[in-house]
Amino acid sequence: MQHGVVTFLTDYGIDPTALARGVEERGFDALFLTEHTHIPTSRLSPWPGGDELPERYRHTYDPFVALGAMAVVTERIAIGTAVSLVAQHDPIVLAKAVASVDRLSGGRMELGVGPGWNREEMANHGVDPRSRTARMREHVLAAKRIWTEDEAEFHGQFVDFDPIWSWPKPVRVPPILIGGGGQTVLDRVLEYGDGWIPLRVPVSGLEEFGARIAELQRRAADAGRGRIPVTVYGAVPKAAALESYAAAGVDRVLFELPDADGDAVLRTLDELAPLRA
Repeated sequence: MQHGVVTFLTDYGIDPTALARGVEERGFDALFLTEHTHIPTSRLSPWPGGDELPERYRHTYDPFVALGAMAVVTERIAIGTAVSLVAQHDPIVLAKAVASVDRLSGGRMELGVGPGWNREEMANHGVDPRSRTARMREHVLAAKRIWTEDEAEFHGQFVDFDPIWSWPKPVRVPPILIGGGGQTVLDRVLEYGDGWIPLRVPVSGLEEFGARIAELQRRAADAGRGRIPVTVYGAVPKAAALESYAAAGVDRVLFELPDADGDAVLRTLDELAPLRA
């Protein structure tokens, strides 16, 4: 099982390149960033994590810009989003940004995607919250078309463009990791995903989670696909928990880092590093 980290990278926290170097130097396998383009001041949408929205949500870097900087100071680690709210992006611009990061990293970019929870944030981008999952699907499919075809075109309900030229192409088609844990998430993984990235699976729920992983792999085999990797966002940083994740069929865990200054984050990395053994 691989071990990586995920963080809300903020303007008041650790420098992006210092973080990337620190993660790679300590032998981790991956570094993922979250995304919110902005946070509306209305606060009408309840935060799934509780009553008070943490400050970090208002201060995050653009993940693709930050990942581009991280790409050029690292050589080995996977870099990506966990998750990008792709329904809020123009799909043509999204495809170019992701392909550019992939080129800069030598083919290490992974695109984790999710529909999001903040309805006012979506509305500011012209996205109807009721169609955010369907729109996410089309944005991903359109990006894949752009990455793989010299004269790409797409005609859907939400995305519609005639043949275009768009370079650079990625070194490889970036894996699409589908976020979420709802009843239909495995359908999305199997239709247009390359991996599953559920959020904060508790150790107490690993028996049920393991059954879902087994179902995913059975359905993948029935569809003529190989194993679909599973990455857990926000894994419990304890040795016994990691053994349980591996036994359930998890391929990679991501430990959450604090939105703190450089010294504090590097100390956290030092504390987490022995768990890779």
